Amino acid sequence: MGIAGVAGAVLIPLDRPGLGWVLAGAVAAGAVFLVDRRARRTAGGSAESTSDVGSRAPGRQEQVGSRTTPQSEAGVGAGGTEQVRAEDGRASALPEVDDQPAAGARIENESARPGRQSSTETTARTEASAGDADRDGGALGNWGRIWWSALALALLAVGAFRAAGWLFTLCVLAACVAGSLAVVGRRSANGVWYDVIAVPIESFSALPWMYTALSRVRGSSRGNSWRAAGSVAVTVALLAVFVPLLGGADATFARLLASVTPEVDVASIVRWIVLFAVVGLGTLGAMYLLAGPPAAVSDEGDSEIGRSLRRLEWALPVGALTTLFALFVGAQFVALFGGDRYVQRTAGLTYAEYARSGFWQLSIVSMLTLAVILIVLRWAAKDSAADRMWLRILLCALSALSLVIVASALGRMWTYQQAYGFTVLRLLVESCELWLGVVYLLVIAAVLRLKRTWLPRAAIGTAMATLLALAVLNPDGLVADKNIDRWQHGKDLDTEYLSTLSPDIVPAIERLPEPLRAEVLDPIRAELDDDTWQSWNLSRARAR
Repeated sequence: MGIAGVAGAVLIPLDRPGLGWVLAGAVAAGAVFLVDRRARRTAGGSAESTSDVGSRAPGRQEQVGSRTTPQSEAGVGAGGTEQVRAEDGRASALPEVDDQPAAGARIENESARPGRQSSTETTARTEASAGDADRDGGALGNWGRIWWSALALALLAVGAFRAAGWLFTLCVLAACVAGSLAVVGRRSANGVWYDVIAVPIESFSALPWMYTALSRVRGSSRGNSWRAAGSVAVTVALLAVFVPLLGGADATFARLLASVTPEVDVASIVRWIVLFAVVGLGTLGAMYLLAGPPAAVSDEGDSEIGRSLRRLEWALPVGALTTLFALFVGAQFVALFGGDRYVQRTAGLTYAEYARSGFWQLSIVSMLTLAVILIVLRWAAKDSAADRMWLRILLCALSALSLVIVASALGRMWTYQQAYGFTVLRLLVESCELWLGVVYLLVIAAVLRLKRTWLPRAAIGTAMATLLALAVLNPDGLVADKNIDRWQHGKDLDTEYLSTLSPDIVPAIERLPEPLRAEVLDPIRAELDDDTWQSWNLSRARAR
């Protein structure tokens, strides 16, 4: 927690995208990984030692497993006692040996909380809990954690290449969600809404856990702590004396010190404290979750409990909606092939005005239809083969027609932008609509399988992948490029709008002649100040 907190305070440039964001994320991820690996190795070695004792002395293993001491019931483990945390849908077996807890082991007062099992009942579940932990740490769970961790770091790395503040804000939020999903591992029984915010939620629950652990460490290694504190104090004193002397002796060394030493003022101190607290608490919450992961959801498919919609109750409205969508899609094809002349004759609008008038309505229809499909997939009965057949036919047909509506909305927005100009907001909305089309493809797969437990995480993953792809495409630069293309075909160019975008547009603006190029670039460069090495950014470096 301390290492990650210090890295966050020192490396993160809070006011802008920069290299320090991904460096701080890598340090925090590495710290959590190393602590978790050490804890698992310690727990595994302790479990083997306990198993050896039980095999050498028949009946001894049961005696040790059922032994309850006042310390263990108070939340402090005795030597050789295997402690188990089983609360609120969580189960984890983490052994301790010789008063040295595993680095990730949680210590809690089991007997003081209502609804807790007795020591004997908890011990009886140790083997099953350990099996759950093994499965959670198996190949599938590890690959899932690797995927979400890599995605989180890739999103944070956007800050080193793209200067658009709105884009990087979305990337940071998405990286936090990906990090939480990486820590949780397999889908938990608490649901996807818990999984995406599990780390910040459990960060506050982890504070008593940390306090108890630190109290035990202070009691067992107080002498070592004083020695370490003395060493740190001597180091600080030596640096405080020699650094100013060497800086005054050589101007080159003084400039080097100035470049790596942050300015110390009240605002900087407050920022460091906030960043240390946020990153440190997030790291602590991640280790707390890894020490006692939430119970995983069953992989046996969707539960049939609570299904109440018979075939007639859901098939009639879904069938009516499917018929309506089929008629609408037919009209869309007529307008598409009829072109501008047909639209002017039937609707009295130009094709660009026709595209503008329907995009938002079609987007709302797409989202509402998705909600209808998910509700029916959740509550419709699947008792008979006929029920399952009709469910697949109608929901797949509705999803396929919705895909056509999504494609129509995308086409309308593209036509509208070609007529009236490209903006970042319009491009972002278009990207969301494209992601919605991907979600419909996932829904079709879920309907064919009649299993939906994997769908929420898949939708979240594709949303993050879409955001990462958008960052690779450089949205601000793409908007500037397309507007310049329109200008080259005789359309107006809004240089005032382009000058409000980020330095990401500089490569595209180089295509403009003077004085248009100066009208766009001068306001952007006027707002650029010097970057520290933590806030280094490729786009801002190119703009200078």
